[in-house]
Amino acid sequence: MRKVSFADMECSIAQALEIVGEWWTLLIVRDCFLGVRRFDDFVERLGISRNVLTDRLDKLVDAGVLERQTYDDARNRHDYVLTDKGRALWPVITTLREWGDEWITGEGNEPIVIEHRACGQITHTRIVCDCCGEELHASDVRARRGPGHSGASPAVRS
Repeated sequence: MRKVSFADMECSIAQALEIVGEWWTLLIVRDCFLGVRRFDDFVERLGISRNVLTDRLDKLVDAGVLERQTYDDARNRHDYVLTDKGRALWPVITTLREWGDEWITGEGNEPIVIEHRACGQITHTRIVCDCCGEELHASDVRARRGPGHSGASPAVRS
């Protein structure tokens, strides 16, 4: 089955899905945040085929999410390390994990929790307004056309 491309869609979510929308990709990024760096470690942890992993790693490197850092020139071996662009996916991965904890595995069954190093407490992400600091919920915001909107796509409803 051929994957549909969102490359021409005027939507930041669609554009992001062009890079991270395939399920193995987010699991690779998750493992990078957990400290996995080596090809064979990804294969072992994920149970992913080597050819699929090679393809996903190449795409993440090409997109600037990961970079290859050679650790063995003679054998052409690399570590795969998150770039700034890749580390910026941390809130996405964390929020998706918390959604799974709440709606799939259920409270008390979380496979991983996040401990804040500064205070030692288990913590959860919150989306807050960067101007006033108030916690944001979907009903508290509205979408407006941004500076990159061409006007060609459907109008944004308020």
